[in-house]
Amino acid sequence: MNRYPLWKYVVMVVALAIGLLYTLPNFFGEAPAVQVLSGKATVKLDATTLSEVEAALAANQIKPDDVTFDNNAANPTIRVRLKDTDTQLHAKDALQKALNPDAGDPQYVVALNLQSASPRWLSALHALPMYLGLDLRGGVHFLMQVDMAGAINKRLDADASEARTLLRSKSIREGGVNRVGQSVVVSFADPDAANRARGELASAVTELQWNSRPAAGGGVELVGTFAPAQQQAVEEAAVKQNITTLHNRVNELGVAEPIIQQQGADRIVVELPGVQDTAKAKEIIGRTATLEARLADPLNTHPTPGAPVPAGDELFTEGNQVPVLLRKQVIFTGDSIIDASAGFDEHQRPSVNIRLNSSAGRELASVSRDNLYKPMAIVLFEKGKGQVLTVATIQSELGDRFQITGQPTPQAATDLALLLRAGSLAAPMDIIEERTIGPSLGADNIRKGFDSVVYGFAAIAAFMIAYYLLFGLVSVIGLSVNLLLLVAVLSMLQATLTLPGIAAIALALGMAIDSNVLINERVREELRNGAPPQLAIQNGYAHAWATIIDSNVTTLIAGLALLAFGSGPVRGFAVVHCIGILTSMFSAVFFSRGLVNLWYGGKKKLKSLAIGQVWRPAGAGASYAGVDTDADAEGAAQAPALNAPGNAAAAPKARNKGGREGKPVLRNRARDGAAPRKPGSPS
Repeated sequence: MNRYPLWKYVVMVVALAIGLLYTLPNFFGEAPAVQVLSGKATVKLDATTLSEVEAALAANQIKPDDVTFDNNAANPTIRVRLKDTDTQLHAKDALQKALNPDAGDPQYVVALNLQSASPRWLSALHALPMYLGLDLRGGVHFLMQVDMAGAINKRLDADASEARTLLRSKSIREGGVNRVGQSVVVSFADPDAANRARGELASAVTELQWNSRPAAGGGVELVGTFAPAQQQAVEEAAVKQNITTLHNRVNELGVAEPIIQQQGADRIVVELPGVQDTAKAKEIIGRTATLEARLADPLNTHPTPGAPVPAGDELFTEGNQVPVLLRKQVIFTGDSIIDASAGFDEHQRPSVNIRLNSSAGRELASVSRDNLYKPMAIVLFEKGKGQVLTVATIQSELGDRFQITGQPTPQAATDLALLLRAGSLAAPMDIIEERTIGPSLGADNIRKGFDSVVYGFAAIAAFMIAYYLLFGLVSVIGLSVNLLLLVAVLSMLQATLTLPGIAAIALALGMAIDSNVLINERVREELRNGAPPQLAIQNGYAHAWATIIDSNVTTLIAGLALLAFGSGPVRGFAVVHCIGILTSMFSAVFFSRGLVNLWYGGKKKLKSLAIGQVWRPAGAGASYAGVDTDADAEGAAQAPALNAPGNAAAAPKARNKGGREGKPVLRNRARDGAAPRKPGSPS
């Protein structure tokens, strides 16, 4: 009756092994480390950089515990784990000198950090510890409001300028092109000119919907507005570009695992663990980078190192310190770039499509017309230093829309488009919330949170074992498995653990033990009604399951609502809460039942259960009259309570062991209109 098939025990063992494997890294602590990140948007970390790091360490006789290259993250990082802080400082100085020979123009950020001390074989299995949030580790929190109206207005200004240039090029006379609110209004005195203009604008300025209306002072007006879907796309692109720009700037701080993510439709959360200098963080986040397009020197684009710079030229570097000579004249700047996206040319080769505003388009058309088949470069300026992003040959007269071809891979095209967009913020942002948490407060929060979980677990364990004996011990083991699986899942998801998350863990323990209390009390009730031990176990788990699933599902719905509509700490609480519900259903029902089956399932003549005191009122055994042994219980395992009114016909057969068929041993007759008497009740 109470036996699991082999595959269920295999599931239990596998779940336990996975839980141990992914929980283990959280107990190894952290070791001193040095991390290397890109210091410029144009500098990429690759295998060559990793070789340089290893060579620099070997040259300085530094033996690291581990060197890892995380190339899958949004910002590739090289981490060097070391034995102690003295070696950490020595390694930082060595790498700083090797990777940044020019201290005034560093190519890489070399920063002190802490890294998990777990063995490499665990890291190879992607068994990593949970991240700690600001309230546990300390750091700086910014909540930034993106000015969506500013992003829309900036795009409409560009569209208005483009419309003005288009109408003049088509010799269509207009009475003015202006941005009015969140629309572009073009005035015409002649209705025929308005009709012509509407066709031209609809085919050229496609992101706006153009409609005509009578003007207040006479004539006709064309009004261009964003469709709801197009406006949403512009707003989403603005937030995405701002997040990308912030990522590039935060890299300079050398922050481990910074959190930069969208919150709601128009807010961005920036969390910098371990950073205490708020002023420095603000300065870097608010920094502006600029883009410039210039002509390259056609006679000596890539000079030899140390060669004199001709008059009218300026020396820059491209990629891996390749020198490039550019003219000082600026054709257009990054503020003129409306959009840049990766794509493919007519030969299906990776390319970058760029759209400029009308004034920059006119300037580029004039310059490109006079410099066909000559090189043009785009330079990114950060911290006063210029870095050449790309050098391309002008193949034809360019305008406000042009294409850069010759990209080696689609990823290279995507990276270049990203850099062209990331020179400046797509929309202004304001810091509307700022918090700084010291490391000592974070350590105190960790200690208090850990103590709350440990003491709560110990109190629950003591009560359950004292009150339910062996079944209480099984419940405590199931609760331990629940905690193990919860931490393992959070580690597998690389979730960030916050103080509300610790509160959710403590709450999950209390909710998980509720399920075991329901099961144990139901088993006691079956014993109280006279059921044999094996049947009491069977019916106890079976009848408690419906209540457990109902209560957990309703609680899960509330947790999902918090996850969907909450933000910040509320979402952190909701994630742990929802995962805790799912793991508790597995541990409290499936796992604990397996342990009970393993202990009691093989006992043929079981007389009692170690489940604490069972108070049995007089006459309570009538429900299971005639079912005296576990062998009898085998046949009664699926039988409902025999004293129910609907089972009056089946009751005699179930209770008449060895007697004449149809002759009951005990009758519970009900008078007309009266309910049957319950066993043990007075007649």
